[in-house]
Amino acid sequence: MNIDKENLAFIPALELSKAIARKEISSEEVTLAALDRAELAQDSLNAFITICRDQAVEEAVKADSEVSDSAELSPLHGVPLTVKDLINTAGVRTTMGSRIFDENFPSSDAVAIGRLKNAGAVLIGKTTTPEFGHKPYTSAPIFGQTVNAWDQNRIAGGSSGGAAVAAAAGLGSIHVGTDGGGSIRIPAAANGVVGMKATLGTVPNDSNPDSFGNYSYTGPITRTVSDSAAMLMIMAGEHSSDVHSMGRNNKNYLDAAINPGDLKGKKIGWRPLMGNSIVDSEVLSITLSSLSALQSAGAEIIEMTDEFESPEPFWRIINQSAWKARFGKYIGAWENEMTPSLIRSLNEAQSYTGAELQEAIYKRTELFRKVQGWFNQFDFVATPTLSRTALDIGNDLYDPVIIEGKEAGIVRQTWYPYTHPFNLTGHPAITLPSGFHSDGLPTGLQIIGPYASDFEVLRCGRIFEIAQPWAGRIPPNFP
Repeated sequence: MNIDKENLAFIPALELSKAIARKEISSEEVTLAALDRAELAQDSLNAFITICRDQAVEEAVKADSEVSDSAELSPLHGVPLTVKDLINTAGVRTTMGSRIFDENFPSSDAVAIGRLKNAGAVLIGKTTTPEFGHKPYTSAPIFGQTVNAWDQNRIAGGSSGGAAVAAAAGLGSIHVGTDGGGSIRIPAAANGVVGMKATLGTVPNDSNPDSFGNYSYTGPITRTVSDSAAMLMIMAGEHSSDVHSMGRNNKNYLDAAINPGDLKGKKIGWRPLMGNSIVDSEVLSITLSSLSALQSAGAEIIEMTDEFESPEPFWRIINQSAWKARFGKYIGAWENEMTPSLIRSLNEAQSYTGAELQEAIYKRTELFRKVQGWFNQFDFVATPTLSRTALDIGNDLYDPVIIEGKEAGIVRQTWYPYTHPFNLTGHPAITLPSGFHSDGLPTGLQIIGPYASDFEVLRCGRIFEIAQPWAGRIPPNFP
């Protein structure tokens, strides 16, 4: 295979790594191209808080030195990697989107990042996140606004907005985000790329102070399902820092993408609503139409009619209480430097009682049992990822969401009601580009599987991708 050196930005990571291993191109060439493109895009897209050129070039040179005829290299060796700035990276500034941590240089990598770097991936920079990842919009006082890769008048989504924009615009090959309520899947869908939240514990999370009650996940954002599968294969596996990872055997997730097979005999439950009352009619039509790709692979699509009450009220209690416990201590000294919507959320948490928090935790278990029960009848569940395309620039956490000219309500219950339930339950969920709206923006299909069915979810995603390829679609050129 001949590598198109003029189009490195959009070549899948697996293909680049193979070319590096065959010495058809060097990691240094690929890395320099990604760095140049990332720096060029900063003024228009603003996807990075930190770009670490010198370190990246040094690591790329090292990756090239490890290439030999006898070397056994990982499937991601030598490819450019970005990491959301919420995640620790050794010696590279990690601000968490906050001025409070403007000069924070961790001494070690988060577990998942260390595994990717040990596999030869080359860190080129830290992508933008709202302060402490607290909202589905990627803006913060420390860096400003990250915009959508397809339309700079629309938001990137969040909180892994920088990572999703980088994936869509070809600013690096593989990207790591976090997902506490949809924060991987929301921006991935809004920017037309792949984003996966694996089962709780598949990828160890060593950054959350509450391992037992964790509902935040580290995971991949890429242009292809195969690249996400390769990332997950490397990041996954037990680690003593995360109780949910213990006893979890890693799988060859890449095989799910390489040999996906078909969906004969599989039943997929279709949920057009999940506690919300409205979804953009065109989004609904595109998503429903995209399911024909799964039908062609042999699956039976069955609309689900059981009632579903939004878990947002008790998700909010759990989430805001966690934020208050972890970040409320900074308000006194830093209030004037913090994001107003974060301050409001922290203040709201003061009204919750211990009993209300415990009741919310009980409801989390109840929700898990309900969702897991779906898979007594279905092999997968499918939903839209978002109820409409990316929101307008300027829309913020407490602003109403407008759908087809109507105020639909608050953002969690109306724009991404489909994502945050599975943070609470722990089930694996992947978003896949499903098409394009008449407004020119991407739409997403979300596929959810039974607990610990990450392999099968990736397999289903790859089957969909083969039937409805999208990786060749490139956003308009940035200035």
